[in-house]
Amino acid sequence: MNRAETDGQHIVIDVAGQSLKLFDGERLLRQWVVSTARNGVGERQGSECTPLGAHRIRLKIGEGCEEGTVFVARRPTGERYATEIARRNPGRDWILSRILWLTGTESGFNRGGDRDTLRRFIYIHGCPDSEPMGIPRSHGCVRMRNRDVIELFDRVENGCPVQIVERAGR
Repeated sequence: MNRAETDGQHIVIDVAGQSLKLFDGERLLRQWVVSTARNGVGERQGSECTPLGAHRIRLKIGEGCEEGTVFVARRPTGERYATEIARRNPGRDWILSRILWLTGTESGFNRGGDRDTLRRFIYIHGCPDSEPMGIPRSHGCVRMRNRDVIELFDRVENGCPVQIVERAGR
C-alpha cells in the first residue's frame, strides 16, 4: 500500500495469522480472527484461493439486514440462518449478514483476465457461528463471525483499501 492509502482507514488481512486488522493511518482500531481459503493463496479463477495484493471494497451489501440473513447471488433470500435450514442444505457455502465485495487494484495480478478478484466474487462476509475461525476453511473469501462482519461493515466505506498479505509484517 502506498502512503496515501495508509493515511486514512484501511484493512490488512494476514493469511498466515488468520486475522483482519482495521487501521486508521498507523493506528490499529480493531482486530478480528477470520477464516481464509482452505486452498491457500492465489489469484486464478476457479482456484478457490484467497487472492493476495491490493484491493478495495467495491460494494457493501446488506445494510439494515438482520444478523444471520442468508444471501444468494448477493441478494437476501428472506431467510435467517438456523440449524434446520442448514440441515436442508448440506455442504452449502453460507454467506450471511453482510457482504463487502472486493475488487483488485493491480492489473494483471488481481484485476483483469482470469485473475480478477471482482469477477471471482471474493467477499469479506459472515458465516455460521459453528464454522471455526482462525483456520483456513473458505472457498476463497474471507469469512468472519456475523457480529464481527456487521461491526466492520458499519465502520468502513466503499473504496476502503484492503491489503491481503501472506504474512503481516506488523
